[in-house]
Amino acid sequence: MINEYLLGMDMGTTNIKAIIIDTKGNMIASASRKQNLIQPKPLHVEQDANEWWKSAVEIFRELRLKAGNSVMENIRGICVSSHTVTILPLDKDGNILRNAIIWMDNRADEEVKELTEKIGLERYRNIIGTNPSGTFMAGKLLWLKKNEPHTLEKTEKILQASSFINYRLTGVMSMDDSQAAMTQCWDRNNEEWSKTVGDAIGVDLDLLLPNPKPCGEIIGTVSQKASLETGLSKGIPVMAGASDCMTSMYATGITKISEAGESSGTTSMIFVGSEKQSRPECRVSTKKCDLPGMPYIYDAPLSATGASLEWFLKTIGKEYEICAAAKNIGIYEYMNSAAEKVKAGSNGVFYYPYLQGERAPLWNSYARGMFIGMSLSTTTDDMARAVLEGTAFAIRHVVEVIKDEGAEISSLRITGGGAKSRTWSKIKAAMLGVPVLIPDEKSGEVPFGDALIAGKSVGIFEDLSESIKELIEVKEVIEHDREWEAYYNDAFPYFKEMYLKLDETLKELQEMQSKRK
Repeated sequence: MINEYLLGMDMGTTNIKAIIIDTKGNMIASASRKQNLIQPKPLHVEQDANEWWKSAVEIFRELRLKAGNSVMENIRGICVSSHTVTILPLDKDGNILRNAIIWMDNRADEEVKELTEKIGLERYRNIIGTNPSGTFMAGKLLWLKKNEPHTLEKTEKILQASSFINYRLTGVMSMDDSQAAMTQCWDRNNEEWSKTVGDAIGVDLDLLLPNPKPCGEIIGTVSQKASLETGLSKGIPVMAGASDCMTSMYATGITKISEAGESSGTTSMIFVGSEKQSRPECRVSTKKCDLPGMPYIYDAPLSATGASLEWFLKTIGKEYEICAAAKNIGIYEYMNSAAEKVKAGSNGVFYYPYLQGERAPLWNSYARGMFIGMSLSTTTDDMARAVLEGTAFAIRHVVEVIKDEGAEISSLRITGGGAKSRTWSKIKAAMLGVPVLIPDEKSGEVPFGDALIAGKSVGIFEDLSESIKELIEVKEVIEHDREWEAYYNDAFPYFKEMYLKLDETLKELQEMQSKRK
């Protein structure tokens, strides 16, 4: 009997990672490459798609070295997910016309205002199912039309990070429906590119954007050219792919509506199953889901959770590097132990993780990172704990919005780098008042969700829900500390209210500063 294998790849913002699993979910090999951000101007955040492909090629070749020829020659399917939403324009010959404008970019606030005024807020919400935001595609397309019309004139299609890799593998320009739904160009009522939004931008979205395909649909196979370049076998089926949110949900093992998940990395994505679509005025939207009994999923992105920890360690907590080295432990491990020694509430210090503005549920670029409540007795350890708590408060803010829509949450499954921090997970458990479940190292990987999609598409996994239950293993359950929970329940209204009282002032401050640049 010939063994069969599946390859999943996730195009993360800071890392691209791929894994190979067998049909029983066992990890055969993995490889990754770090990615760079390009910030040509304030609020502008881009990436070089050539670097994406270079990294992908290196990863595929490393997988062959690690897994061996017999494994690579028996890969049944490939699925690629990615951060979203991206604007990567290609011309008719597939040439890259400019750097990719990625989700972190906040250049298009004024364009979103312009679109909202043209369409009308209520009508716009009804079309896209949520609040308009410069994080997504519509405003950035208008920015591109106004500032780089020559680029738009040459553009054949605009792709996402995952669909660009798929294009290089198959020669097919495509898009998956999970990312299409997040563009704010998609009419969720009629399930088509919105003519209203396209007209407001001044483009034909049907021509500019690929026709979305279901995540698991096979769009093509690895071409001869791609085979020679990557070391992959010619003819392997390639799926349309998905947003990292969708594959994270599969990778954490969510199969029931009451289960919530967090993909925890530089940013966080919160996802919760739902029986119905969110209301248009809700500050968290729903997307379609193909798991039985779970027709929709809330997906709520937060901009700078893990990034807040990284920033803290590079600045205020720089001394931790020396302390960690003295104890012969990692710097994040040292931060966790230091923070756990501080009582819940960080001795009165609140931290707001809005270093990159904020997506859900604020949806603005003018929010800013803040410490509030410091005194002469505030220590570095107090601030370390405040960073962990502040990011957890932000997650609770999202969860409260989802609960207001009628959803129930009985547990939180965490995958990604953030799952390695037991202190952080313990804080999240108490913050939400539910147990936190940590999948094992294999199961929690986002590319594992890609591999599951590929397996379903090629017939290896007949029932995706049952396969998820069989293959995803939980290595630890972290219960919520009742004393911490009581404090967070009392403190959360203050966390929310203090920001709301500053919101308009922060907006005016950004407008003043923009005029002086």
